[in-house]
Order: sequence, then C-alpha cells, then structure tokens
Amino acid sequence: MHSSLFIRNYSDYTARVASLVLAILTSVSTFAADNVTVTISNRLDAPRLEMAEVNMQEVLVKLNTAEVVVTDADGRELASQQTYDGKLIFQVGVAAKGKSVYYVKPGKPSAYEPKVFGRQFPERVDDIAWENDRVAFRCYGPALQKSGERAWGYDVWNKNTSRLVVEERYRNELDPNISAATRRLRELGHGDLADDVYNAVSYHVDHGTGMDCYKVGPTLGCGTPALLTDNGGTIAYPRCYKDFKILDNGPLRFTVQLTYGTESVDGMDITETRIVSLDAGSQLNRTSVTYQGMTHQLPVAVGIIVHNENPTAYVMNQRDGYMGYEDLGDPNQYKEKYRAVQNKTFGQIYVGAVFPQPVTKMQYKDETGLPGATGHILAVNDKQQNTLTYYFGSGWSRNAETGFNSLAAWEAYLNRFARQVRNPLKITLK
Repeated sequence: MHSSLFIRNYSDYTARVASLVLAILTSVSTFAADNVTVTISNRLDAPRLEMAEVNMQEVLVKLNTAEVVVTDADGRELASQQTYDGKLIFQVGVAAKGKSVYYVKPGKPSAYEPKVFGRQFPERVDDIAWENDRVAFRCYGPALQKSGERAWGYDVWNKNTSRLVVEERYRNELDPNISAATRRLRELGHGDLADDVYNAVSYHVDHGTGMDCYKVGPTLGCGTPALLTDNGGTIAYPRCYKDFKILDNGPLRFTVQLTYGTESVDGMDITETRIVSLDAGSQLNRTSVTYQGMTHQLPVAVGIIVHNENPTAYVMNQRDGYMGYEDLGDPNQYKEKYRAVQNKTFGQIYVGAVFPQPVTKMQYKDETGLPGATGHILAVNDKQQNTLTYYFGSGWSRNAETGFNSLAAWEAYLNRFARQVRNPLKITLK
C-alpha cells in the first residue's frame, strides 16, 4: 500500500515537473516570438537618417500578428506604417560605419500625426497634389488636358513649414466667396481691388507657409520622364495622367500610381505607368516608370527644365548619379504692378534628380519654342529597362529648416542622397 502511494505521489510529482518545464519552454518560446530584433547597418562613412523598409511578411511569420509596434533600443515607440507593397517602414538613425537596433512586437500602434498627405483635387481640374513635412508637388490630370491647357511636367510647391498645407492652399485658392467677390468687383470696374483680394488668398503668394512660383507649362518640369525619338534628338512629351490610384496615404509615406493614356510614339502605341512615393523627411520622391506596347527600344530620359532667368545654373554628375538646377521662379507670374514686391519673395528653387543605377549620359538639350525656357538637362538611358527607377524633388532657399542657401548646398544634398541609394542600409531580422 505504501508502495502504491509512493508510485502515485511520484507520478503526480513528475507530472507537475513536466508541466512546469513545458510552461517554461512555452514562456521562452513566446518571449522569442513576441519580439523581432531589427539591426540596421550603415557601411558609409557618414551618419544617416532615413526610412527603413522591413519585409512585413517576414515579421508576420515570426510574430503571428496583424498589427505591430516598432520601438527603439530603449523601448520608445516609433511611428511606423505598413505599405501597399508589403513593407513595414519607420525612420532610423545610424552612425557612420555604425549599427542601430530596433524592435518589432505585436500590438496596436499609437495614432501618429501624419507627416505626408495627398489626394486628387477634381475641384482644380483633376490636379493630384501631395506633400510631406518639407516639400510639396503636383501633377496635372484629364480635366486640364481636356481644357487645352498644356502643362505636362511635375510642379513644385515650395514650403517653409513642416505643417501639411496642400488642402488649405486649395481651399483658399478656390474659395467660392472670394471668387464671387473678385468677379463682382471686376464687373463694377474695380479690377485693381479684385486683384488685391485674390492675392490675399492665392497660393501663388507666400502667406507664411510657402508658395507656388515654379513654372512648368509644356515641359518636363521637375524631373518628369519621357521617351526620345529621332535617334534621341526629340522629346516625346507625356501628357497629363489619365487614371490614378492612391496606394499609401500616411502617416509616413504617400504613394500614387499614375497611368497615362496610350500615345503613338515612333510607330508604337505606348502606355506609361508611374508609381511615385514621397517619404516623411525627404526632399525627393521615388518613382518607378514602366512602358507597355514597345516593340523596339527607345531611349528614355528624365528631364529638368532650364529657364531663361538662370540658363547655366545646373550641375550634372553622371558618375555619381545626380543632376540639379537652381530655378529663380516665374518672373511673369504677377501683373506688372505687383512684380517689384512679389518677385523678391521667390528665393531660389532647387530641383534635382538622383539615379540608383548608372545612366548612359547626361546632357543639356537646347530647345527653341519652350515658353520662358532655354531647354532641359537630361539623364538618358539608351536602352529602356522594364522599369526605370529614380528620384526627383526640390528644396527652397526660404525654408530655414532645410538650409539650402546655394546651388553648392543643394548639390551636396543630391550627392549624399545618391551615395545612400547606391549603398542601401543593410537590414537583418532576428
């Protein structure tokens, strides 16, 4: 009987030990699965502050969760975003030749203040405008093309604030009460007063957050792609986009897909698609361009318009993969009575493009007939790849936070950006 009792007690004891061991193992396993360590390595000899991209599927396999929180090494939560193409993005800082560690774990992320925004504005002939905490841009849509106005390239909207202001600018510019008031003043013969009222709300005037004083027209504007015909001698200008789809809209990345109508180019019916992304904290957009319907190869170029007011203020560095230009704004934007005052507010608009992969050549292309311009600087790829990926964007001398007070300062930014995209951060998950 004592032997039976001993066996029963021993069995209970071993069962409790086994249960305890299983609990410990489960706890250890759960602890490992609850955290993914992200190590970011920088092989360049300069510190970097940029957006990191982690494969979200890898994270989900390790954590078995739909929502995640990202923290720094000290456990402080960072703003993050899951993107349309399966990335988890968050901003990282890495020392020169250094490493930084971040953690991803299951959890509901906090509500982050958006640092990017964009949408279509059908109330302004189908513009699509987008921005981050530094810069803003727009491109033109089907309603504008239908009107007959020719504006084909990317437009720059200068900012000197980290606030998101695109919605506000359109709202003020298109205010129906202001439009009615100015129209009535003109009917009564008070054209000067009507002009003053319009300028009080117009986004072509700096009201403390920046302004639109960059001229595009029928050009490539700020870094628009185009096919080249006649052995590279003629730019086949793209028109306005036909369809769009917004793929990401914050808080850290805005992405839009733009589809252009089929055009006859060199005997081919070609359709162009672009995917354009802008990240918080960056001066430049990332864009990927594909062409469908090409039965033979054509060179493709990325162009920046060179205006009459500053015809030689450009840099082209094919070896390091960037080009840039110092634009002085449209001197004829205002009526003559305003120019002496308003044109002084333009500052310098710095535009540029960066290329992760080598380009065939960079060149200045003189063109007659462009309104207010002498030609373009072009980065040319002689053989069109399936997808051309590059970056385009701008900076403004009147934005004190970004510090672009000369073409040399802007070139230094483009050079640094090019080094980074050609030497991406190494990201490992554990």
